[in-house]
Order: sequence, then C-alpha cells, then structure tokens
Amino acid sequence: MKNDNFVIQGDICWSTSLTALKTMPDAFLVCVEGKSAGVYPQLPQRFAELPLFDYRGKLVIPGLVDLHIHAPQFAFRGLGMDMELLDWLDSHAFPEEAKFNDIDYARSAYGLFTEHLKRSSNTRFVVYATVHVPATLLLMELLEESGLVCMVGKVNMDRNSPDSLREYSAASSLEATREWLGAADTYTRVKPVLTPRFIPSCSDDLMRGLGALRREFNLPVQSHLSENRSEIEWVRKLCPASGSYGAAYRDFDLFGNDTPEGGPTVMAHCVWPDENEIALMARRGVFAAHCPQSNANLSSGIAPVRRLLLAGVPVGLGSDIAGGTSSSVFRAMADAVQVSKLRRVLLDNDDKALTLEEVFYLGTVGGGVFFEKSGMGRCGSFEPRYDFDALIIDDSSLATSGWRTAPFALSIRDRLERTVYLGDNHTIAAKYVQGRLITA
Repeated sequence: MKNDNFVIQGDICWSTSLTALKTMPDAFLVCVEGKSAGVYPQLPQRFAELPLFDYRGKLVIPGLVDLHIHAPQFAFRGLGMDMELLDWLDSHAFPEEAKFNDIDYARSAYGLFTEHLKRSSNTRFVVYATVHVPATLLLMELLEESGLVCMVGKVNMDRNSPDSLREYSAASSLEATREWLGAADTYTRVKPVLTPRFIPSCSDDLMRGLGALRREFNLPVQSHLSENRSEIEWVRKLCPASGSYGAAYRDFDLFGNDTPEGGPTVMAHCVWPDENEIALMARRGVFAAHCPQSNANLSSGIAPVRRLLLAGVPVGLGSDIAGGTSSSVFRAMADAVQVSKLRRVLLDNDDKALTLEEVFYLGTVGGGVFFEKSGMGRCGSFEPRYDFDALIIDDSSLATSGWRTAPFALSIRDRLERTVYLGDNHTIAAKYVQGRLITA
C-alpha cells in the first residue's frame, strides 16, 4: 500500500439507491490508492497501520457533482434575475463572455472561479467555458492544478450570436475545436467535452461537424435542451424536419447514442420535454441536468423530474451559474425538493414531490454516473472501488442545544437534511477528491 493511504472516522452517510440512504455512526471509511475500500463499523486489522484522521462527531458524505456550470458567468452571478432567458443572455451573459478574448482578464476571472470551486461543497463539475481557445485551455490548467475532477467545454457558436462572440464560420469553429482538443490532451483530471452552446447558436454545418468529432474522438457532449418556451419555438423554426428539440440534436448525432461510438450526452434544464422527447432521452441514455434555481430565476419553469426518472432518464443536478446564484449542489438539492412541490400544486397532478433521499442521490451518484460513462471514474458513493471523493461536514454550528444528547439527539439522516437546507462553505471541514486533500 502507498504511504498516502488512510482511514477517516466519523458519522458516515451515502446513497445505496435512488430512495435509500446508508448511515453508519462513528464508523471507518478507508482510502486505498485514491479509491474507497469500504465503510466498516470496526476497523479491520489489515488497515490498522494506516494513518487515521479523526472526524468523530462530523458528517462524512460523498463529494457532490455539478453537471452544469458556466465558468465565465461567475463574475456576474446575482445580476439580471428579473429577466427571462433570451433577454438575460443578450444583456448579461454574452457581453461578459466576450471579455474572455483578453487572456489577462480570463486569468483573473478564472482564478477567482477556481478558488471558489475549491472551497465549495462540490468535487466534480461539467463546465462551460467560452469560444476562446487560449482562455479555455487556461481554465483547464487552473482546474487541473486545483485537484478537482472536471469536464470543460470550448463553446461553439457561429450564428444568432453577437459579433463579439460569433465564430466566423462552421469551418473555423471546427478548426478551433480541433486545436483545443489537441492541446487539452495533456491533462489528467480535466477532460474535454464537446459544447455546442445550443441549437439556435450553431449552424447545421457546425452541428454535423461536431457530431463527426464526437465519433472520431469518442467524446461526451453537453448542451441545453427545452429550457424556455421561446427557445423551443425558435428551434422548431430552425429544424422543422426534426420534430422536437431533442430529435434535432439526434439528427446531428449529438444526443446520446445507440452504438458504442461517441461518449454520453448531458442536457441542461429539460423543463418542457414532451413524451416523445422523454422517451428519446431514455432510449439513448441522455442525462438531464436539473437546474431548479436557474429555471426559477430566468422564468423558465419547473422540470418534470419525476416523469424523467419514471421513464428511465438518468438525472443529476446543476448549479447553472450564473442563471443560478449559488454554486452549491446542496442548494440545488433543496431547490429541487421545493420546486417539485410547487409543480404538483400548480399543475394539480399526481407527481410525487422529490424526497431528501432522491435529491441526495441525484447530487452524488446520479451525476456521478455521467463521469463514469465518460471514462473518468466512478464517483458519488463510498461503495468499494469508487473514487475517494468525500466531504467532511462540521454541522455543529447548525445545531440547537442538546442535539447530541438523548432524547434530543438527531439521526444522521436528519443532520444531512439540515445540512442540505442550512449548510454552506463554512461548514466544510475538509474535502477530498480521488483521495487527495483539497481543502481543510
């Protein structure tokens, strides 16, 4: 065993299924060569000589997974929250992203973004950059140095975009993407993901070319789907033969796959899918990144997460900075529960609201499966052979008097729920990614 193998002792909690949590008080979590070797009520003798880190009284949970975040938008989070999506893009997102043509600005902005992510509750991210190759590579370098595990996408957009961001042609966009892919091959913890911004901003020629790159390099894909009704109508006019927003991506071979060629696809939002689109997502293994805070802030609506899950669509959570204002997947969990209740009331339907167990699964294992399918390791659980991504939560500041003492003692499950709703970066005592201590 390597010298950096170790044991953590604390109150341990993780998901064993979509609806079930496993909790073990004052238990031992073992890390061997960057992977979980399991959780034990008593430490097995074969691990007795490993260094032991004492986190007794603290919660120990898997690292959280953010399936959708825009790095260049971090600087203006909290602005324009009284606007709808398309107006917000024109007034806030696009002008800010144009600044990343200046590498010095990018270095400053992405440096702040990366330091924020290191201190956050999340350990893995699927990240949008901008159209700019040098700035995107700089972001990947900073994230690689941080020790976080990420997928980063150079954005493609060659139509219906401001002059300051629109790429000259499909050919030039594809050439820049090849240049970026060649240079991004040097990183180990940060990998590329193809990123057509969304169909309105990408010509048919560009989309076809990206589909070919996906097959050639076996790459995963990220984009946006059925976020806003105006956007959906726009796509219907641009791609009338496809039949739906998702089918348009499929027609360009960027929407999951029925063959081994090409990596998986994650689509952010999925607020307004019809039954055919949901069935297509399930059949092709397309992930939905549920971003409840952003969907509320930009007046997009409430995604039908229960319907997606029942149909077999893989679902995770996203912060969607800066449509969302908080980068914490804890916040996404809390918002997911709350908006699912609103959806049921407002639509007067029988969809059961999401539970704590379900949203915790979505924010750990559910999002983690996208990394596994992309060849970046299993994460989001403490089961053996999963990557050792872990958060140590000091929830004592959230407590009321006597919370550890019978008859007032809270269960680990209740402490987790309280952390989801009340916790912030200050409650994180330590964060590990692939067995490396990132923050303490």
